[in-house]
Amino acid sequence: MIPAHTTADAKGYFSRMLRGETPPAPVLTLLGSRIDAVDAAAGTLSATYEAPAQFRNPAGTVQGGMLDDLTASLVDATLAAGQGVATLNLNVSFLRPAQVGTLQGQARMLRRGRDVCHVMGTLLQDGKEVATTVAVCKIVNAAL
Repeated sequence: MIPAHTTADAKGYFSRMLRGETPPAPVLTLLGSRIDAVDAAAGTLSATYEAPAQFRNPAGTVQGGMLDDLTASLVDATLAAGQGVATLNLNVSFLRPAQVGTLQGQARMLRRGRDVCHVMGTLLQDGKEVATTVAVCKIVNAAL
């Protein structure tokens, strides 16, 4: 089954990136990010991340960073061409240590205003929640 990808504007950066017409942002490559499904109208996105050993902190567990990408990617999917996203606030709860390997991300739009969006994100590993976040993102003008 082919993953569903519906975005708000076929000419927008996120749509062009999904089609391979523009390269992904370097942070997506760094995080080993793969968009599995996105539905801008429903306000949902799922992604997979590959956390390498280089992401470990001194305690041996994986550092955060994927949650901001997850929530901002969902906002990106709702934008028109020429718009971008900036995270204003990211409130994170770390529930258990994440290990090197695969993490699944799920994001849901709580509210999308004209200029500000509220997004909830969850990271799971082996079917267990490892971290949750609520992000506040601002829609900005961008030349992408």
